[in-house]
Amino acid sequence: MNTFGRKLRLTTFGESHGNAIGGVIDGFPSGVKIDEKFIQAELDKRKPGGKFATARKENDKVQIFSGIFEGVSIGTPIGFIIFNENQKSKDYENIKNLFRPGHADFGYFKKFVIRDYRGGGRSSARETAVRVAAGAFAQILLNEFDICVQSGIFSIGSVNKGGEISNTKNLKMDFDYAQTSEIFSLFKELENEMKNEILNAKNAHDSVGGSVVTRVKNVPAGLGEVLYDKIDAKIAYALMGINGVKAVEIGAGVKASEMIGSENNDEILPFGKFKTNHSGGILGGITNGDEIIVKSHFKPTPSIFLAQNTIDESGAVKTLSLKGRHDPCIAVRGSVVATAMMRLIVADMMLLNLGSTLTSLKKFYL
Repeated sequence: MNTFGRKLRLTTFGESHGNAIGGVIDGFPSGVKIDEKFIQAELDKRKPGGKFATARKENDKVQIFSGIFEGVSIGTPIGFIIFNENQKSKDYENIKNLFRPGHADFGYFKKFVIRDYRGGGRSSARETAVRVAAGAFAQILLNEFDICVQSGIFSIGSVNKGGEISNTKNLKMDFDYAQTSEIFSLFKELENEMKNEILNAKNAHDSVGGSVVTRVKNVPAGLGEVLYDKIDAKIAYALMGINGVKAVEIGAGVKASEMIGSENNDEILPFGKFKTNHSGGILGGITNGDEIIVKSHFKPTPSIFLAQNTIDESGAVKTLSLKGRHDPCIAVRGSVVATAMMRLIVADMMLLNLGSTLTSLKKFYL
């Protein structure tokens, strides 16, 4: 499906080497002052270029063409578009009948019997620019409630591999520093090691994986729909939908399976505070008012410049040699996308929560 969300819905369109990519946001409340400079600034964070990303040059200038009047949302669908400006489709001519290992090519072909081989078409991470723009709209709404969503790089390859969120080499995650880091590193002390890990893979014509931690501050308690729209389930669903994400942990994550109950339980302190946050701010699928903490694990970029064995569309065995421009570590720009998706989830859950009690309904209608 190409639509995400329940009350706040995002529908995206476009392919990597098509004319444009874009989206439609439905369910966005009226009366919100829209800061277009902020939206563009968020897109610029994800924009390709530099030593640690693809060399593809895209300005990623967003054009909003509906849903906004005199700088304020009017409650109708917000439509926006980002034109593709720097496609090099000829780089894919030599592999148009081949399936690239680690990519969606084989699955797309089996499902649709036709595929856009130019950069992966619809399956390309190029589409995530639309999600970043939509997430920026969501953050503008969240700003009205002082809710802050931030992400950063927790590990790259072997650097900080297996580190725990609560205590990593006695270093604390610095989300503010991550916003100034060229690779969005959460640890100033580890940034150069992380950069070297990426460049070593790049120089070897290979790629490397990484993990991203996303934090939500000042989230209200009570968000999440019981059973089938639990907020942790929606978070996992949304983040696993980002290109290259292979696992998602909430709070203590997999470490919770190694604990006993007395370790894992977060003791409740006066005024609804918690002694620890192994739950990641979510219990029973509903936020408890503590910070939401989530870790996403990105696989290495499947586009590498080493010869690989594969088959063509007829099933014949072939050797694949890629050309083109590719990120040596998709986790870096993926951290910006993780922030965007979390923003959309929290905003959607806030809108869904409005009818949870009779009191809230009466406040609106009476």
